[in-house]
Amino acid sequence: MKTATGAAGRAATRRDTGGTAPVSARQTMRAIVQAGYGSADVLHLAEIGRPAAGDGEVLLRVHAAGLDRGTWHQMAGQPYAIRLVSGLRAPKNPVPGLDVAGTVVAAGADVTRFAVGDEVFGIGQGSFAEYARARQDKLARKPASLTFGQAAVVAVSGLTALQGLRDAGRLQPGQNVLITGASGGVGTFAVQIAKALGAQVTGVCSTAKTGLVRSIGADHVLDYTRDDFAAGPQLYDLILDIGGNSPLARLRRALTPAGTLVIVGGEDGGRWTGMSRQLRALARSPFTRQRLTTFISRHRGADLETLAQLIQAGQLTPVIGKTYPLRQAPDAMRDLLAGHARGKLAITVTTPDEPPRAPGRHAGARGA
Repeated sequence: MKTATGAAGRAATRRDTGGTAPVSARQTMRAIVQAGYGSADVLHLAEIGRPAAGDGEVLLRVHAAGLDRGTWHQMAGQPYAIRLVSGLRAPKNPVPGLDVAGTVVAAGADVTRFAVGDEVFGIGQGSFAEYARARQDKLARKPASLTFGQAAVVAVSGLTALQGLRDAGRLQPGQNVLITGASGGVGTFAVQIAKALGAQVTGVCSTAKTGLVRSIGADHVLDYTRDDFAAGPQLYDLILDIGGNSPLARLRRALTPAGTLVIVGGEDGGRWTGMSRQLRALARSPFTRQRLTTFISRHRGADLETLAQLIQAGQLTPVIGKTYPLRQAPDAMRDLLAGHARGKLAITVTTPDEPPRAPGRHAGARGA
């Protein structure tokens, strides 16, 4: 991985900063950037312009960031439909990362929920950097019980799990819930949230991760290398399918006659839309008593507050499989794609007591 330094690095930075502030000796930061779409090889550490908070936004000093599958989609530009929003040939925002935890260092006009010095977590714009912008309505105060690393992995996966179970799934206390991909980022949140909502939870995962899924509260754990959840007598009121590769017919066999299937993501959905199974499920649903549905997660501040309350009540604990320094973000992405992750992957950026770097100090001086 190369670090952009010197005149060439500064020139590249001016092209890559997009909507961030112009580069100057006194307003720079280290960040992971990408000039185009592709594999993790497109990511590199650079010195770029520090962003400024807009109206309704705060500027965060980023202490940690989380890695999620959505960040991979943004990096790879797949499915291709995502480029209609992120940029046709290259990402409009060259700094990846959504999950963030940090300290407010500046507030734009109209910001009323947070003040300088507040410790927050939520959704940022380009969190793989020392500083990132974030809308005030996509943040919540960091629970005191969490480290910044733990808080940084909550938002994207936690919101997906909460909204998939509560909103799309309409989960009711006492229901039997099956969660595929239970050991992953969304899955570890979903198991705990389903338990907090009063469900009987069965988690599906690989052999090596059965202990993890059991430890976070699953009532039953199925090893997909030996157990077929669709072959047994147990039927489920709700299936949250995070695994992404089970045929609809197989999933429906495991549902009660009036049960609900919620498809979350899915990496076999095709290069163009990424939603082939979801579309088939929605087309089939009107012709059966079973509800077959999907949803798009929304970054809502009220739901971040709900997650914070569950954490403070001891009902939800982020599961972090591994932590990487900022310069190793490409390695973290490779591990995510290889399926090595247990729970979430976190990236440490700065520590709360670490003073800001001296003006004009380049990324190479930090040692990438």
